[in-house]
Amino acid sequence: MQTDLVAAFDIGGTKTAGALIDGTGALLVRAQRPTPARESGERVMGAVTDVLAELTASPLWERVAAVGIGSAGPVDASAGTVSPVNVPGWRRFPLVGRVRDATGGLPVELVGDGVAMTAAEYWLGAARGHDNALCLVVSTGVGGGLVLDGRLHAGPTGNAGHIGHISVDLDGAPCPCGSRGCVEGIASGPNIARRALQGGWRPGPDGDATAAAVAAAARAGHPVAMASFERAARALAAAIAATAALVEIDIAVIGGGVAGAGEVLFAPLRRALSDYATLSFVQRLTVAPAVMGTDAGLVGAAAAAWTARPGGTAAPAEPTC
Repeated sequence: MQTDLVAAFDIGGTKTAGALIDGTGALLVRAQRPTPARESGERVMGAVTDVLAELTASPLWERVAAVGIGSAGPVDASAGTVSPVNVPGWRRFPLVGRVRDATGGLPVELVGDGVAMTAAEYWLGAARGHDNALCLVVSTGVGGGLVLDGRLHAGPTGNAGHIGHISVDLDGAPCPCGSRGCVEGIASGPNIARRALQGGWRPGPDGDATAAAVAAAARAGHPVAMASFERAARALAAAIAATAALVEIDIAVIGGGVAGAGEVLFAPLRRALSDYATLSFVQRLTVAPAVMGTDAGLVGAAAAAWTARPGGTAAPAEPTC
């Protein structure tokens, strides 16, 4: 029997998405349910089960060789558990075992959502051809992942590259993670909006107080909105430069909702990077927007599953991560 597909899941606090994906990254079957993030762990698992049921109902399911899961974190790939900050009902929840049992024992590969996005961008996106890359998701939180020497580097627990909790302000505000001055506390969408509001920016008649509204105001020249994005850009630049100095990446790819601000974010980020990436071996570091969009989590989870297949056999067009 031909087994040339993988099932992929992208699980976050808002939605639980699934797909059957082939070796070229094409999504052949899709399913999605809202994530009941504030309900019990079993109710959250119910959304996963519903998506899985829709996928298994497809006649293509018999071709599935493995399952890849990209989940909001922290995750613990070594234990097969997940504890997403924004899903309180899941604390050390045995997601891998539950999915493995539900699929009749198929191999299951678990990575954090930032690592999944990285796998997608390296396989088919903006990091393709760069064997040492950092990819970031800048949205409600800030996550990321690494490609080192041409291989996806997820780390023992699947969380490597979690750049949002690098401290860039030693005397900064406390972070929910327990540290201070984390990148996420400055550069995430809610914190960009919070800082703008504290500085005197006010939403328009529609009441939109999100980072997207702050970006629109910055684009129109509002000084407080511009300053909030400038600070976010500097925090990101400091963390990116530190990562480059540590592991010699040559590109940083940035996706997520905040990246949708475009040059409002990227222009000050590139300027700030020249201030922080000063060592000779990191001066060629480039920054680029992600291109995989909302499918990045699914495609990346599939890439992680392909490369973890038993025996290491290649998919028809195996991702090189």
